[in-house]
Amino acid sequence: MSRTASPTTQDFVPFATAALDFHRALNVPGGLLVTTRAELDALHAHLVSLHGLLDAHATRTGRLVPIEGDQLSAARTRIWQAADHVHAAYHAAPQPGSGEIPGREACHAGLPEGAPELTICQRHQRTAHLVRRRTTPADLHAPFTGLVRH
Repeated sequence: MSRTASPTTQDFVPFATAALDFHRALNVPGGLLVTTRAELDALHAHLVSLHGLLDAHATRTGRLVPIEGDQLSAARTRIWQAADHVHAAYHAAPQPGSGEIPGREACHAGLPEGAPELTICQRHQRTAHLVRRRTTPADLHAPFTGLVRH
């Protein structure tokens, strides 16, 4: 069994990175002074997707190269923490139109603001279920999540 991907494997990650860089260069300097809920939702979706990619790599790699798997697991945890912060930022952002700011606990009821505005909460809760299965609370709250094996 080969430990590395074949040379014919399509790698789309550089395109995703370029798209983010392009978005930042075009939209942030001349854009709004505050981030919109729509952009926070899109950023959250990106982080959750990256979390899934890192989870898949950590799971597969950890079986063959435990030290590398540990580092990928630590990165996965940090990405989840970033997604959690973006989710909180979404709830701290004013609603379009009314400017009202709902409480974060409102998302636990499902869709308190109605679809599709809180698909971010559904996505967050689905991913949180996976996080609870793969990560301990101590890992999530540790100042450093990287394990060091000797």
